[in-house]
Amino acid sequence: MVKHSWTCERNVTSLVKRRSQKLPVLTPSKIGVLLSAGAYFMWGFLPLYYRELDHVSVLDVLAHRGLWALAFVALIVTVLRRWSLVWAAVTNRRSLGILAVTGVLIASNWGGFIYAVANDLVLDASLGYFINPLMSVALGVVLLGERLNRAQQIAIALAALGVLNEIILLGDVPWIALFLASSFAAYGYLRKTVNVESIDGLFVEMAVLAPLMVGYLIVSGGPLLGFGGVDALTIALLLGTGPFTAIPLLLFAAGARRVSLATVGILQFIAPSIMFLIAVLHFREPFALANALTFAGIWLGLAVFAWDALRGR
Repeated sequence: MVKHSWTCERNVTSLVKRRSQKLPVLTPSKIGVLLSAGAYFMWGFLPLYYRELDHVSVLDVLAHRGLWALAFVALIVTVLRRWSLVWAAVTNRRSLGILAVTGVLIASNWGGFIYAVANDLVLDASLGYFINPLMSVALGVVLLGERLNRAQQIAIALAALGVLNEIILLGDVPWIALFLASSFAAYGYLRKTVNVESIDGLFVEMAVLAPLMVGYLIVSGGPLLGFGGVDALTIALLLGTGPFTAIPLLLFAAGARRVSLATVGILQFIAPSIMFLIAVLHFREPFALANALTFAGIWLGLAVFAWDALRGR
């Protein structure tokens, strides 16, 4: 009886061991990829969310997004006990000054995106976020005097040809795309110059802008904290802008620490790719041959850029 029991125990142990060996091992890099990809997927589907708020003015939505992001991030900072880090950023004049500027940049970027969604320009928003990595490289050349290698020169030239094609064939400058790309590139550049974590920095950025946002809502007579005359769904959607702003940022911050910059560079194309598909297949925005040529130029440039980044890795 004892021998039989011992044999059964050994068989069970062996079975558990074999099955555990078959389970995928989540290394830090794999966790980082999952977290970062989760952030980009959330960002990619944001047009669907903000389209439900297209009956609210762009500035009202922007003000609520900033205020509820501030409230949600305050909760996160409290749970994670990071108030000392926030205070260190606030009491440092240089950090506070830079975060005030980056707050304006990120808020204007949000406003441009909300405007694009409300005015059937999601395709332009997608184009802007595709251009953004190349805009960041160009910004490094202009502001830091960085030198481009041959692959980077080709990538930026292809992207420039894509935008030029849009101007020539459609007779239209893609202002929204260029604004989103340049404002986010400038935001990323300045945020790298201050040693403040993303979640702490977002709190300071929104805290600096909060008086302006509250003041705007009071003066404009828009839906303030009382939500007078606003239906329950709109209230829920406005409140949800806070978590939908902060959660992907937290996922990205956690993921970026665990993966290489080259991997992040590839993953960042998830969001504009989803926006592109939503714009063309769901919102049915016009997509003519001229648009296809523009995106072809951008995508070729990004392919060269991604290949160069992976080769460097």
